[in-house]
Amino acid sequence: MGDLAAKKEAGEPIVMVTAYDHPSARIVEQAGVDMVLVGDSAAMTVLGYPSTVPVTVDEMLMLTRAVRRGLARPLLVGDLPFGSYEASDETAVATAQRFVKEAGCDLVKIERGGTTVDRARAIVASGIPVVGHVGLTPQTATALGGYRAQGRTAEAAAAVIDDALALQDAGCSLLVVEAVPAEVTAELMRRVRIPVIGIGAGPEADGQVLVLHDLLGVYDGPAAKFVKRYADLRSAALAGVADYAREVRAGEYPAPEHGYGMPEGEAARLRELLAARS
Repeated sequence: MGDLAAKKEAGEPIVMVTAYDHPSARIVEQAGVDMVLVGDSAAMTVLGYPSTVPVTVDEMLMLTRAVRRGLARPLLVGDLPFGSYEASDETAVATAQRFVKEAGCDLVKIERGGTTVDRARAIVASGIPVVGHVGLTPQTATALGGYRAQGRTAEAAAAVIDDALALQDAGCSLLVVEAVPAEVTAELMRRVRIPVIGIGAGPEADGQVLVLHDLLGVYDGPAAKFVKRYADLRSAALAGVADYAREVRAGEYPAPEHGYGMPEGEAARLRELLAARS
């Protein structure tokens, strides 16, 4: 965590990526990112749920363990899913401990202000660093009017900033601010001490996060306005699989170079052995 504070102090942008499996973890590790979030967006991106709400703690732990095995240097953040921390401080601490003990997380992430501030305080008091998440919080998107920008009026923006400051005061080490106008982030940055990671929150934040499947063009669902595609892997994958299917149906694959042969004379011996058996 000291590295992140130093980056904030030096004005060096923090690079965060959301990833969900071991191959993705190896890619982002080698690309040199600073932090990896195993987000509950995995519910929609890789597990096929219609929202983040249905994903379970066990599902998130499985994905997070896979990412952990692929990382050496970046910090690992585990997203506590909906329903796993809201009920009480004891529930929140117990869930956070599972993400640290079973999945090797360096930090855990929880959403919103309100009672979540108390949960953050309890988790921090237990010795686990916490990332707060304000603005658009997908776990409660329905209550916020859907997946849309937050803080677009002065009153709503002040509420986002209040939530962020409350989470900081509760001991959070980091904040994620999602889908708010850049002006709101700028005002927040004048008031916080801890690093702020933006996603659809303008350039003023200390760093940025995007989902790997979004930035590589793998996910075929609707993309948020803030997503920039840095590659189009889905099109490449579709073309590759279509070529494979065509070659199999045409009898072109496998070719001789794709198979194995027996040493000279062994095929004849095999035929003799089988003939003797019959």
